[in-house]
Amino acid sequence: MKLSIIVPVLNEAQALPELLERLLPLLRHGCEVIIADGGSDDGSADIALCAGFTLVRSARGRARQMNVGAARASGAMLLFLHADAQLPDGAGALDAQALSGNQPWGRFDVCIAGHPLMLQVVGLMMNLRSSLTGIATGDQAMFVTRAAFDMVGGFPDQPLMEDVELSKRLRALSRPICIARCVSTSGRRWETHGVWRTILLMWRLRWQYWRGVPASQLAQAYR
Repeated sequence: MKLSIIVPVLNEAQALPELLERLLPLLRHGCEVIIADGGSDDGSADIALCAGFTLVRSARGRARQMNVGAARASGAMLLFLHADAQLPDGAGALDAQALSGNQPWGRFDVCIAGHPLMLQVVGLMMNLRSSLTGIATGDQAMFVTRAAFDMVGGFPDQPLMEDVELSKRLRALSRPICIARCVSTSGRRWETHGVWRTILLMWRLRWQYWRGVPASQLAQAYR
């Protein structure tokens, strides 16, 4: 199956050149890479275009950007990658092999890059939680067949927890495939705001979302 990688970006000019350089081998091996820009004003869109990548423009909001990118994609398999994340080597082949069975979606394990050793524990706990609950997060580079993505209506138009909500919809079809190869994601949020403070914030937001607090309200606390 042809793989389309959708990357939502917003003012990522500093990190984008390195990201695009890492994605070039996949592009050269036949993967489609779509940069979904949410209205950057720092030249991010120009960087993507000059590097030869497909660019789509969208209203701001990660869910909206990923849905617009998915609508443009031509692949039978979609992978959603955060701009501060790095796929493991051979990710395209791993996805195709994983989706060759009856499960139409999945995710990778995640490792958090950064100096505090506690970030390694955070990554392990995220992977364990995902394995137990069947809920994936955007940091884990979720992938899904086009057919299943369309069947559940794509990402919900909400400012936070769009990955959790998509997981819930897809879990009604099957549990996710869990690839035990790490997507490396930046630990900048944990380092900037404090590891324990960020852990407690994320658990509190998930607990409130599970209790029915609107995502729009939670987004204010997240910011």
